[in-house]
Amino acid sequence: MTRTLTLQAIEPVTHDTHHLTFGRPEGFTFQPGQAVELALLQDGWKDEGRPFTMVSQPDAPSLEFVIKSYPDHNGVTARIPSLGTGDQVACDGPFGAITDHGPGVFLAAGAGITPFISILKKHDREGVTGDTLIFSNKTDKDIILKETWGSLPGVTSVFVVTDQPDTAHHSGELDKTKLSELVSDHDQPFYICGPQGFVDAMRDALKEMGISEDRLVIEDGW
Repeated sequence: MTRTLTLQAIEPVTHDTHHLTFGRPEGFTFQPGQAVELALLQDGWKDEGRPFTMVSQPDAPSLEFVIKSYPDHNGVTARIPSLGTGDQVACDGPFGAITDHGPGVFLAAGAGITPFISILKKHDREGVTGDTLIFSNKTDKDIILKETWGSLPGVTSVFVVTDQPDTAHHSGELDKTKLSELVSDHDQPFYICGPQGFVDAMRDALKEMGISEDRLVIEDGW
């Protein structure tokens, strides 16, 4: 079912990421971690739908998204910063393989953090503890909602920065060696989301660590 959403607010989160708030259609339901396909209702873009994850809670009066722009792609996300209050998008969904399977390890790269935002905030509301967020980005300034992750008492946050040698966080690629240092409990869910190369690398590393396939909650190819 296609619905029309109207933009109520837009504000920057990082240098290339924005928080968008839309009115919520009557009867629209979803689970934390799920996504919808959004298409800009502008000439030339109505058929260019892309998947984006809701970061709001299912009982919230609005639908919220955190969207990273890629100006060099000249695609849908490059147009996000130019949107304004009252602009509309077509919305189809919800869908998505990532939903809440309880406390665990959340492995994210870049915009792959978005399915985890609503899940981790849900856990915070419910008083759930024992979550670990391992979040990989190119530079410090790319870390989405860094202050939020530091403010959630039930979440241990680990930031990995790959392309900035002077970072104060873990430096270099997130691989099996780093994961083995950061994770000792293998008997918990492992959520993975990010670019396909990251998802494949994390899946392979976890399997080599002896973690069974049924422990993996994966959304491919962000």
